[in-house]
Amino acid sequence: MARQIVPVLALLLSTAMLLTGNGMHSLLLALSGASAGFSTTELGLLGTGWAIGFVAGSLGAPYVVRRVGHIRAFASAAACAAILIILNGLFVEPLAWFAMRIGSGFVISSAFMILESWLNERATNETRGTIFSVYLMISYFGLTAGQLSVGLGDPTTTTLFMLGAILFCLAVLPTTLSTSAAPQPLTRTSLDLKRLFANSPVAFISVLVIGSVNGAFGTLAAVWGLGIGLGTATIGLMMAMTVVSGALIQIPVGYLSDKVDRRYTIIGAAGGAALIGLVISTLNPGSPNIVLPLVAIYGGLAYPLYGLSVAHANDYADPTEFVAVSGGLLLLYGMGTMVGPLAASAAMTAFGPAFLFAATAIGHIAIAGYAFYRTTRRAALPESVRDSFRAVPSARAFTPETAALDPRADEAPNVDPDPLDDEGAHDP
Repeated sequence: MARQIVPVLALLLSTAMLLTGNGMHSLLLALSGASAGFSTTELGLLGTGWAIGFVAGSLGAPYVVRRVGHIRAFASAAACAAILIILNGLFVEPLAWFAMRIGSGFVISSAFMILESWLNERATNETRGTIFSVYLMISYFGLTAGQLSVGLGDPTTTTLFMLGAILFCLAVLPTTLSTSAAPQPLTRTSLDLKRLFANSPVAFISVLVIGSVNGAFGTLAAVWGLGIGLGTATIGLMMAMTVVSGALIQIPVGYLSDKVDRRYTIIGAAGGAALIGLVISTLNPGSPNIVLPLVAIYGGLAYPLYGLSVAHANDYADPTEFVAVSGGLLLLYGMGTMVGPLAASAAMTAFGPAFLFAATAIGHIAIAGYAFYRTTRRAALPESVRDSFRAVPSARAFTPETAALDPRADEAPNVDPDPLDDEGAHDP
């Protein structure tokens, strides 16, 4: 394994620094903004701004790289991420933060795409599985470490903002000093909504709602935590536990989904997440001993839903469409994330902070209900022809290039870059 990882170690180190800084930045803004007196709606706008920027970066990064090259584009993206987080600490104003959050989403998305493209270029058929697995581990570790690191300082000061900037700057060093050859042009992803829906209505609706629900939780759970009296370190632990529990549950849940109609697994996970959300909303507990286990269970049920939906879509897609379907679903997820934080913030303003989990429960009930309805409209595929479930990173750190790095992309080596532009979608 070491021989397979050493050639891409510099790229993986840059990925780890970038993910850690990004995980810190996201949670830090929510805590710092709430402490500065931002309204719940203003904090929700930060999540919407991030989604706008991330989707724009996924679409626009290939053009930036084509113009200036991979190394310059990555160094510029990381430098801009460092500048923006410092500006967040210097200018604490809602509209300015919204604009900066759009910029952060764009440059972080671009940086991820460049790193993943680089890893994809260095991977071979023999090493791709190992590299992808290590990349998944680093993704979860980086996000978790970034969220936990918020407990190291006071979010009302500029110390953590400066630490985040240092992490973004450190991400530049391994890549710019690496002797690895620059990769091929980035994947261009098109969003054909009609084709995606025709391929898998369940995946289409589920991913759209999952983006909305996860965007709301990721942006506003810290605000709820402050409202019930949790400390900064406890909130960081709470957010990290949702990522860890979601990562640990993916494998057994995915294995189960390979053995039964995958839609039933989606129904079970979504229904369980809705139930836990309603329990949290009703009890609105303030004790960390109650909050942490409940939220961990919530993350374990809610976070695997994206991977299950992608796997269900790929069950019905031709292998040559894997990258296009996965990339298209990612952009659909981003569209949901633009709406979720704003909708949830309005609900929290009207009915109280605990309604965050009532809002997520409504979304999960909608997913379970629609998936159940679809079981009456289309028969399940036999197990022998279904795609095997594989864990995927958090969609907040997932770009179209991640799909190209997945070992399943090698099943069709000569693929049209935008295969969803062709005719012949599957009959729903």
